[in-house]
Amino acid sequence: MELVVVDASGKASKVVATREADDPNRSLWWAHTGGGGGNFGVVTRYLFRSPNATGNTPSELLPKPPSEVIVSNVTWSWSDMTEAAFTRLLRNFGKWYESNSAPGSPYATLFSQLKPQHRSAGSFSMTTQIDASAPNAAALLDSYLAAVNEGTGVAYRVDDRRKISWLHAVTQWPGFTGTDTTTRFKGKSAYMRRGFTDANLKAFWKHMTRTDYAHPASLVMITSYGGRTNSVAAADTAVPQRDSILKLHYVSFWTNPADDATHLNWVRSFYQDVYAASGGVPAGNADTDGCFINYADADLADPRHNASGIPWHELYFKSGYRQLQTVKAQWDPKNLFSHALSIRAV
Repeated sequence: MELVVVDASGKASKVVATREADDPNRSLWWAHTGGGGGNFGVVTRYLFRSPNATGNTPSELLPKPPSEVIVSNVTWSWSDMTEAAFTRLLRNFGKWYESNSAPGSPYATLFSQLKPQHRSAGSFSMTTQIDASAPNAAALLDSYLAAVNEGTGVAYRVDDRRKISWLHAVTQWPGFTGTDTTTRFKGKSAYMRRGFTDANLKAFWKHMTRTDYAHPASLVMITSYGGRTNSVAAADTAVPQRDSILKLHYVSFWTNPADDATHLNWVRSFYQDVYAASGGVPAGNADTDGCFINYADADLADPRHNASGIPWHELYFKSGYRQLQTVKAQWDPKNLFSHALSIRAV
């Protein structure tokens, strides 16, 4: 990558950092593999090339996406949902990924996101895609949907299922194009090494069905993880979470500043209840493995919301934080690039 950094005298200069072992700036490149946001300088260019690529033809230097994917969107109605059905659905989802997240799994090209919304939304959905060229892709998708819904006693509605181009799926298909983030919102995250515990599921049901709070745009995005992501060694990048199977994003969206306290309270109390056994945060243990820095959450640095005694930086970076501090001291000695969750120099 190319970036502008500022030295101890206040002078700005351009530097290029690469992954090459003999690059004297390699540590700065490493810091940007998950720890770079607003910490070391201003990135002006990213340069990508697959490790084994040869030549200089741009189209040959990066992995090729599938030409087509099968997309699916299914919906469950809250009117059909009992606590037992809801609990079974989430438990199925987690258990399935415990068994199917290895890099060599036949499901390695399947991506899915279960999105339980507050009951006031009336329903919630799950969006999925799989490489259409994978052997038996349609049958694999059918098997997956059946496994997630098995034993719930409720039916889902198929809102969309078709084969479309990969580019259309990632840029225009509404299942994955995201929510309007110009609204006010609060987000929290968690990596999960295993499926949901009984205590987790009780907290989900409690907060998704609360009668003292009703807001359709409050939800949890439970996203599939693993695959090739988990084939990378923990120390190879600034993102050390390399054996998780799910990544969660707890979030609420709203527009009126007068409603801030109401929605913040829902997100915070929900999150603290789910992880009550580890001080209100997803500690590094057999079930969870900290948080995702791209869903930045300043609450983790606040003991009112993080009673675990685990520093915010350990939840994000684990032991890699010490290396990030060393890089910070070298490349931003004036601490010019700082924010609530920025790297603090050694």
